Amino acid sequence: MKKGLWTKNFTIITIGTIISSIGGVAMNFALSFVVFDNSGSTLLMGIYSALSLIPTVVLPIVIAPYLDRYKRKPFIVGLDFLNGLLYLGFAFLISKIGFVFGVYLAFSLTTATIGTIYQQAYTSYYPNLIPKGFAQKGYTVSSMIYPTVNVVITPLASYLYTQMGIEFIMVFEGIMLLVASLFEAMIDYRETQHGSGRFDLQAYREQFRAGWQFLKKEKGLQKIYAYMPIMQGLSEGSSSLIIAYFQTTPGLGITLYSLFTIAEFLGRSIGGIVHYRYEIPAKKRFRFACIVYYIYPLMDALLLWLAYPLMLLNRSICGFLGINSATLRESSVQNYMPDENRAKLNAFFHVAYSLVSMFCRFTAGALGEILDYRFCLMLFAAIEIFSCTWIIYRNQELVKPIYNQNY
Repeated sequence: MKKGLWTKNFTIITIGTIISSIGGVAMNFALSFVVFDNSGSTLLMGIYSALSLIPTVVLPIVIAPYLDRYKRKPFIVGLDFLNGLLYLGFAFLISKIGFVFGVYLAFSLTTATIGTIYQQAYTSYYPNLIPKGFAQKGYTVSSMIYPTVNVVITPLASYLYTQMGIEFIMVFEGIMLLVASLFEAMIDYRETQHGSGRFDLQAYREQFRAGWQFLKKEKGLQKIYAYMPIMQGLSEGSSSLIIAYFQTTPGLGITLYSLFTIAEFLGRSIGGIVHYRYEIPAKKRFRFACIVYYIYPLMDALLLWLAYPLMLLNRSICGFLGINSATLRESSVQNYMPDENRAKLNAFFHVAYSLVSMFCRFTAGALGEILDYRFCLMLFAAIEIFSCTWIIYRNQELVKPIYNQNY
C-alpha cells in the first residue's frame, strides 16, 4: 500500500471535492446576490437565507443513527448525482418563469435537504480516507479546497452572473455535481457496517442514545459544540451584511466584492501552506486557536470602517489565521470521536449550528434595515468575543485535551 497522505482514495475524494466545490462556489455566489438584486431588501434576503436552513435543523438528528449503522459511500455518490439533476431541471424552470421568491425558496429547501444528508455522510466518511498519522495534513488540504476554488471561480461567477444570468450558473453546477459523483464512485475503501442491512427502529434508538450518552460525558466537546455554532452563525450573518454594504456603497459593488474574496484566499493559501509544512505542536494548539477566536471578531468589527485596500489586508490576515484554527479544530474533534458515533455527534453540532445560523441570518437582515451595516458587525463581534470568553476560555481545562491530543 502506498505510504503517505496521497493514497488512491484520498486523491479521489480530493478531486471529487474540488469538482463539486467549483460549481458550489459559483452557485453560492449567485444566490447571495439574486434575492437582494430582485428585492433590494436585506430583511427578505435574511428571511430567504434563514428559511433555507430548515432542513439542516431536523434532518441531521434523524439521519445520523442510520449513517452510523450503514455504508456512507452510496449516499455520497447518489446524492451528488441527484442534486446535479435537480440543478439542471431548475435551470430550465426559471428560464421559463423568471424570479419567483416562493419557487426559489422551495428549490433551496429541496437542495438543502439533499445537501444536509450528503454533508453528514461526507463528514463521517472523510476521516476514514486519510491515512493514519496524516490527519492535520489531510484536513489542511480539505480546508484549502474551498478558498482556492473560491478565488478562481468567484470572478468568473461574477462575470457569468452579470452577463448570462443565474440559469447558466445552475447548469454549470449541475454538470459539476454529476462529474463529482463519477469520481466518488471510484473510491474503494471498505466500510465497516454496524447494522444488519435493514432499518431497525429499536437499533436506531439505541444508536441515537449511544451518541447522546457519549456527548453527555464529554464536557469538552459540549463546550466546543456550544461555541462554534455561535461563531459560525454570527460570521454568516455578518457576511450577508457585507454583501449588502458592497452593493449599496458608491465605489464598491459586485466586482470589487469578488476581488475582495481574493485577499482572503491569499491569506488562507499562505496559512494552509505553512500549516501543511509545519505542524503546530500538540501542546500549543489550544492556545493558538483561542488567540484566533479573539482576533477574528476584532477584525470583523473594523472591516467596513476601513478603506478598500485596508479591507484587503484585513481579510488576508483573517484568512491566514482562520484556516489554521479551522484545521486544528476539525482534525482534533473528528479524531477525538469514535467512528461509530461520528455521524451522530456531527449531527448534534450541525443542528445547533443551523438553529443559531437561522437566528443570526434573520437578525442580521432585520438589523440591516434599521442600523448602519458597520454597527451591526461591531455588535456581532462583541457577542462573539463574550461567547469565547464565557464558553471556551473559562473552560479551557475541559477543551484543551481535545485540541492538544496527539494523532
